[in-house]
Amino acid sequence: MGVVGALLGPEAEALVRLRAAAWWLRREVAADDEHWAFAYSMLHRVSRSFAIVIQQLGPDLRNAVCVFYLVLRALDTVEDDTSIPTEIKVPILQEFHRHIYNHDWHFSCGTKDCKILMDKFHYVLTAFLELGSGYQEAIEEITRRMGAGMAKFICKEKVNITRDYLEDINEIPKSRMFWPREIWSKYVDKLEDLKYENNSVKAVKCLNEMMTNGLIHTEDCLRYMSALKDITVLRFCAIPQVMALATYALCYNNVNVFRGVVKLRRGLTARIINETNSMADVYAAFYEFSSLLAEKIDDNDPNASLTRKRVNAIKETCKSSGLLKRRGYDLDRPKRNPAMIMMLLLLLVAIFLGALYRR
Repeated sequence: MGVVGALLGPEAEALVRLRAAAWWLRREVAADDEHWAFAYSMLHRVSRSFAIVIQQLGPDLRNAVCVFYLVLRALDTVEDDTSIPTEIKVPILQEFHRHIYNHDWHFSCGTKDCKILMDKFHYVLTAFLELGSGYQEAIEEITRRMGAGMAKFICKEKVNITRDYLEDINEIPKSRMFWPREIWSKYVDKLEDLKYENNSVKAVKCLNEMMTNGLIHTEDCLRYMSALKDITVLRFCAIPQVMALATYALCYNNVNVFRGVVKLRRGLTARIINETNSMADVYAAFYEFSSLLAEKIDDNDPNASLTRKRVNAIKETCKSSGLLKRRGYDLDRPKRNPAMIMMLLLLLVAIFLGALYRR
């Protein structure tokens, strides 16, 4: 542990490392390549966590994944925009994989940063057309499948659709409803009823069933990741999975999912990224976050026994690896002054960058 870690803990130290890594990445993008500068800048704006994760990859693969993510984010923006009539939206989704070869194509939709992405999509397409043919063909094929699937039925990551309930249900002009009816209909007549305080008990029970449903995928994730041999690819795949399980642990039995935004604090996210460097680290994180989730299980919850069974299966898989080690992750907010931490972080980053420039 360095000086920052000794003074303020591992999360503060991890944040400093991440900010330094992000600075180095920005330096690698040539100033005269306007399309690449836009691509990486936009990646940071639409998904800061993913932008950090792809720093683990080499330059060629990193560029391809950056473009790949932005293409799928643009596709997702079209699908998510409830103001687009179905007769216009469906053909765009079905033909999106062909549009990416047309430098001049764009379709204005979405809001905030996603609208900027769509309005200036030609920058992303310019970057796409500079990729090797193998990368282009892979991006085209996955985009084709995703677009066709969206045109028929939307499939979202279970973690995000569970966590983002309130944001999706309050979407204007029309709610986005991704929670499966076969779950929420056990508790309320309409999905939007879960957000009302008088339904809080039912809402939490419904939430816990959603979480329990999602846990069924974790053992498959571990088996898949254990087969990866390249450490950079392992980190790229493992970090989002660890953060997903941590988010599950944070959201489980948490009524605040129906009151506002529930997200991992930045320091914990930074630690996960900084400390996920091997399968041993993955097993440690999965074991600890599943243990934290287990501590929140209410025996009176209708799915308590199934939740505990799935959590115990995850823990047993991690223990049987023989690679467990203690990390000490904690979902509670550290008892430190956040303003002081941020000031120290900025000071240390300034000193670090100043030393680099003097060289």
